[in-house]
Amino acid sequence: MGRQRCSAVVLFLTLIDMIRGLMILAQETFNDTWPFKPNFFSGNGFKMHYVDEGEGTPIICLHGEPTWGYIYRKFIPPLSRDNRVIVPDHMGFGKSETPQDREYTLKTHVDNLAGLIEKLELTEITFVMQDWGGPIGVAYALRNSEQVSRFIFLNTVTGYGGIRQTVISPWFQFVGELYNAGTIEEVLGNIGTSLVSIMQRLGLKTNEALDPNWVRAYASAFPDKNSAIGAIEFPLDALLRRIVPYVKEGFPLLDEIKSKPAMLAVGMEDNAIDPQYQIDDFKSLYPNAPVVEIPGAGHFCQEDAPHVLIPLIQQFLQMTR
Repeated sequence: MGRQRCSAVVLFLTLIDMIRGLMILAQETFNDTWPFKPNFFSGNGFKMHYVDEGEGTPIICLHGEPTWGYIYRKFIPPLSRDNRVIVPDHMGFGKSETPQDREYTLKTHVDNLAGLIEKLELTEITFVMQDWGGPIGVAYALRNSEQVSRFIFLNTVTGYGGIRQTVISPWFQFVGELYNAGTIEEVLGNIGTSLVSIMQRLGLKTNEALDPNWVRAYASAFPDKNSAIGAIEFPLDALLRRIVPYVKEGFPLLDEIKSKPAMLAVGMEDNAIDPQYQIDDFKSLYPNAPVVEIPGAGHFCQEDAPHVLIPLIQQFLQMTR
């Protein structure tokens, strides 16, 4: 009888999470590959999931598309030995809720991040940012520069380098073709079933993509089209240049962040953002800052080269304390 009652409670909680739009259950560990305590913040009007491990000055790790905090699973234990590591899932990704009545724009994601940072009362922040994490973290820092100490860019751009992008990446060629054909919502709306191939198209190189736990961890976030709003809207925000007005607001504030320590690590087989464009964009703001080129790694460098990146990050933190 007790076992039946327990099963009923689990089923009830599962249904509640599904109704709320949580595509991955709060306690899911994916066979202990994600062993971190789930935390949720509802101050932005939806349940925003984040990991909060360790003590000390905060490191906020920001993911992009179509991943979630899981991409930092190998980074959290070593970095949290000496720091407080916070890894949020953007709205519509990972264990965060996917509300159907919200705008999924760069500004919205930045506002969501700002709400979480305010709630946690974080200062002296180090941002570790990949893909869309770069524009989100930089946009936050421009408007809250006193809260931020340093930047670590991983296969991303600032968006403020003033560099003309002359090469359209294979990913955005693909997105443009889908948009022009009117099939982008159909293709990206079913990203859960084609996630590995999409990530490989973006530049994933690791063989870990063949591991069932890995596949389930990423694919579980997108069981249907309603759950894929964030994955659809991120590339459209850039392709349709909807982000431009919000980005332009930040240009007068650039001096606030150009003096802060920064580094860039680039997986050189990136099909989402041209590696040379990343380097030029970064160097235009931080001409004397370190740039590390990682051969054999692609857009998801946290997956392809954690053994390179983790010591680099630790060394950079030590040098800039």
